[in-house]
Amino acid sequence: MAKEILAFDSVDISYENGEVLHDISFSLMEGEILGLVGESGSGKTTAIKSILGLLNDGVVSKGNINYRGENLLSLSEREMRQIRGAEIGMIFQDSKDSLSPIRTIGSQILESMAAHAKINKSEAKAKALDLFNRLNFHDPEKIWNSHPFELSGGMNQRIGIAMSMLTEPSVLLADEPTSALDVAVQKQVVQELLSLREIFNTAIIIVTHDIGVVSAMADKILVLKDGYSVEYGVARDVLNTPKHEYTKLLLSCVPRLNKK
Repeated sequence: MAKEILAFDSVDISYENGEVLHDISFSLMEGEILGLVGESGSGKTTAIKSILGLLNDGVVSKGNINYRGENLLSLSEREMRQIRGAEIGMIFQDSKDSLSPIRTIGSQILESMAAHAKINKSEAKAKALDLFNRLNFHDPEKIWNSHPFELSGGMNQRIGIAMSMLTEPSVLLADEPTSALDVAVQKQVVQELLSLREIFNTAIIIVTHDIGVVSAMADKILVLKDGYSVEYGVARDVLNTPKHEYTKLLLSCVPRLNKK
């Protein structure tokens, strides 16, 4: 039976200009996918950044963020560094922006993996190429030796997703991972995230404004509006019988990808 791995317990988050998240609670089970949806400015990205302590000038002013039963807010920066990437990974909206244009994909993968574990180049390469193959990347060896500028934006995004999973984190935070992609690549990314869940039993929080993407992936959905939770529940219930008018509006606006 799956266990709870991550939970928000009545979390408020504030910046200098005021509170941006209000009394947010949810839980994430091992291997579960939670869709965090809402318009721009609803607090979605703030919520996942708070998990990794990346709020900059923001602060969790109330509540707990529990990972495997331990409140992350009570950990030191040194302790959090042990968790970031290794146990809780993150995918950004445009992975190309986080890759160095003058270094090969392979050298960047090696650096990323070596930051979290003792591993040599041959071991890192073997693990990366194995995952590339499992995700149906064309010519993994060529990708390993390529620079980001030699690859498409969609391939860079797919590489960013694979890189985030090479340390086999228990939780993956995906911040709008499909928003800058065309529909065909969006579908590939969705399929790859679902494959990674199957391979590693990874729990995923996917942040998106796109109900189409979340309907193809999520087991549960949390809908945010202006920093408030307006709907939370099993995905099929939220999608098929939404209770809040805002959720109904979101559902009426966006076509859906088909969930396998």
